[in-house]
Amino acid sequence: MNFESHRSYKSHGDGRFKRQDFAEIGDNVVIEQGVLVFHPQNILLGSNIYIGHNTILHGYYKNDIRIGDDTWIGQGCFLHGAGGILIGRAVGLGPMAKILTSAHREGSLSEPLVFCELQFGEVIVEDGCDIGMGSIILPGIEVGEGSIVGAGSVVTRDIPSLSVFAGNPARLLRKRRG
Repeated sequence: MNFESHRSYKSHGDGRFKRQDFAEIGDNVVIEQGVLVFHPQNILLGSNIYIGHNTILHGYYKNDIRIGDDTWIGQGCFLHGAGGILIGRAVGLGPMAKILTSAHREGSLSEPLVFCELQFGEVIVEDGCDIGMGSIILPGIEVGEGSIVGAGSVVTRDIPSLSVFAGNPARLLRKRRG
């Protein structure tokens, strides 16, 4: 493998922010102590949102993180918005849930993956969803309206509306009934 790199890394900053740094921020947005925000100019927050302690909102130099009204984000969550994140209204994100929107494209065997090109995929979590504690949603996934993702699940494919998925990889357990 060729480990010679001509890359130079740079800091994204220390994650400190002011409310006026956000692209948009609604009324009654609670941001707990220890939350880190990178590129807040690419983050749009609705109203009545709770963001728990030690969460990381990692905006990116392109694409947005959009979070709808009445959404609850538990402590220690990680949202990486490189490919774009759209979270609808009245969504619950359990503590330590992660939403990823980029991954390194596999290159030649002689090139370390960390040096390979990034590929991006927007993640959409529609209205009324509940994402369980410690779950991971991978790039390019859409979680349909009113769906539930069980704790610790790894979501590798789209989830239809009103579905209950769990496991690694997450699989359909049942459809929700009214």
